[in-house]
Amino acid sequence: MPRTMTVEARAAGSGGELRKDSAAMNQQKIIVGYDGSPAARAAATWALEQASRTAEPVEFLYAFEEPLWMPAASMVPAPAVRPPADLEQSVSAMLDQLVATARQTHPGVQAEAATVRAFAGLALIDRSDRASLVVLGCHGHSAVAELLGSVSAAVSAHAHCPVVVVRGDAASSTPVLVGIDGSATSAAVLRFAAEQAAARTVPLRVISAFPPATALWETGPVITRSVTAEERKPFDDLVGELRAAHPEIEITADAVVEHPAAALTRASASAQLLVVGSRGRGLVRGLLMGSVSQHLLRHSACTVAVVH
Repeated sequence: MPRTMTVEARAAGSGGELRKDSAAMNQQKIIVGYDGSPAARAAATWALEQASRTAEPVEFLYAFEEPLWMPAASMVPAPAVRPPADLEQSVSAMLDQLVATARQTHPGVQAEAATVRAFAGLALIDRSDRASLVVLGCHGHSAVAELLGSVSAAVSAHAHCPVVVVRGDAASSTPVLVGIDGSATSAAVLRFAAEQAAARTVPLRVISAFPPATALWETGPVITRSVTAEERKPFDDLVGELRAAHPEIEITADAVVEHPAAALTRASASAQLLVVGSRGRGLVRGLLMGSVSQHLLRHSACTVAVVH
């Protein structure tokens, strides 16, 4: 992974640069990938609301990618290229305004902004091992989006902490939705979803989707079937443990016969947050082969949290 070339930070309301000590660098925080786009502004708002519930600091991270992505210059030896001064000044003013506004709208949240000279996805993955959450908009500006896939896809596949991709505009009273598949990550996914539902004082809906039976060939008809009691038992046991641990949450559980991507996409229309797991099987496979979580990042009607 390329080393971040430089890091500059501003604290909310300070208007100047900060030198971060080792204790601050190791503090768990919510990191927001920020580029000034409408989607990034939505992500910033979501992160500040989350931080107001958890009392965690928020860092808005802007990546200067343009000087790194210069195919013509990369063919010959050349000195390092810095962003133009006017661009740096524009970004600095944007971030100062962002943290000042955050201080006004969420006075109880510690907010700061930082810049890096690195590809956005790689910078966020690198910093995610010091974060409780990475929050992204569903669309953003990236110089290498078409080369490696979207930033959200790369970060959600390889981050060291849960990744939230903000989508839609669901009402705050709608449930938290969680999809589990019986894998080893299911308990962690359920735990994260329950914490989110409890913090929002909304119901939690749990879905486990079992694949339908099909004929021998893909072109054959789908054979209707039901989920057997034996298939449901691990799912029911997990939900039972969840209800015992969180009696304060209204929990509903559904075991359906349907492709999980289709079932969760449909259910997301009536939820404010969809929580799923990630199996992270490597950069190429994760980005090119696709998965349930990657499908939901593109098609969910609500915000998606991918839990590692």
